Amino acid sequence: MHTRFIAGHGNARLAVHRLGAGRPVVLLHGLFSSAAVNWVKYGTAQHLADAGFEAIMPDLRAHGQSDALHDPAAYPVDVLVKDLQALVGELGLDDFDLGGFSLGARTAVRAVLAGLAPRRLVLGGMGIEGLGNWSRRSAFFVNAIDRFDEIRRGDPEYLAQQFMKTMKVDRVAARLLLGSVDDTAPAELAGVTMPTLVVCGEDDDDNGNAAALAEALPDARYVAIPGTHMTSVTRPELGEAIAAFLTA
Repeated sequence: MHTRFIAGHGNARLAVHRLGAGRPVVLLHGLFSSAAVNWVKYGTAQHLADAGFEAIMPDLRAHGQSDALHDPAAYPVDVLVKDLQALVGELGLDDFDLGGFSLGARTAVRAVLAGLAPRRLVLGGMGIEGLGNWSRRSAFFVNAIDRFDEIRRGDPEYLAQQFMKTMKVDRVAARLLLGSVDDTAPAELAGVTMPTLVVCGEDDDDNGNAAALAEALPDARYVAIPGTHMTSVTRPELGEAIAAFLTA
């Protein structure tokens, strides 16, 4: 794997990690995570590389090795979409696949609706409610950030707090980023016309009903894999499902 840095929206410095050689597939990680944890650590990127793909994995702004800016002006609405557009332009990608998990899936949908045109799309850890009711989900994480030092074992936010600690999340930047994410209404999903895989843990309902999301999309299939929202990304079945879909 090798890493380079590119300029995202507003010249924010974004780390982009690449593994493999072949057809490019851009992979967007989840909230508070990183490319290394979401895609590399548990073998998903290697599985795709072995299947003949190049995994292109940015650290989203405020995550991983990318800039975690504290200026509110660095977080306009859909800034992650703007960063993705900058990445696609910088790397000269004109024929590629796109996938994301949780926040990454939400960003991928928003990017397609903004005009990005991957050949195929993968949405991991996402249900239809998660796309259209971001304010509720975001409020939970904002509360976890605001109450960070008060949270104790048994509190609803405990797992989020512990994950933020493990990932050494910059909470100021993360809080600003949470406010930049926009909703996608169910009616807008008609605009996501490319073949799409919705892949979700059997015990993952954090972002709502994944099967219903697949049904609402014009050309989608739903695949359940073992795990919860936190554990499904650790399973080899995730890489297997993505590779099978992209090579079908």
